[in-house]
This record gives sequence, C-alpha cells and structure tokens, in this order.
Amino acid sequence: MKPVRFLSPAEWEMVQAARYYESKVPHLGAEFLSEIHRVVKGIKTHPDAAPKVKGEIRRRILARFPYAILYQTDPDEIVVLAVMHLRRNPDYWRGRK
Repeated sequence: MKPVRFLSPAEWEMVQAARYYESKVPHLGAEFLSEIHRVVKGIKTHPDAAPKVKGEIRRRILARFPYAILYQTDPDEIVVLAVMHLRRNPDYWRGRK
C-alpha cells in the first residue's frame, strides 16, 4: 500500500471542519476525523475504486458528512488535494500540487 500525504490546504480544511463540528456538538469533530480516517483507509486499500472527477484526480464522498476527499495517485504515494465541502465551489481546489 502506498502512503497517503495531505497537502497543507487539505489538512487545514480537515482541521477547520473538525473544529466547526466540535463547536456545534461535543465529540462530533472527533467523529468527523474518524470518518476521514475510515475513508482514507479505503483509499489506501483500493486507490483506483473512486470515480475520476478531472484528469487523474478522484473523489471519495464521506458517508455521514457533506464532504469529499479529492486525491491523486502518484508513483510513490497518494496525495490528498482537498477535503472539500460538497456545497462549495467544486473547482476551488484546482491548481494544488
């Protein structure tokens, strides 16, 4: 299995979303991060299973939260480009490398 690396903006998005959920309901931020972990584990196991959204970039949607993980598979690693809210402009992350 290839390692997974989050780009800094994607990691920031993940942390901000977790903080937001935690501010609304105790432990909901931790549940969000747990769901991220579950989806990333699935990406590591089956990196080519998610549909492509642009070129070689794929999207996995979280089960309980309105977020998706956008990623690409490189020769040595899987790179998470965005932890995207599904109601946000769908192209805001373009240009991240």
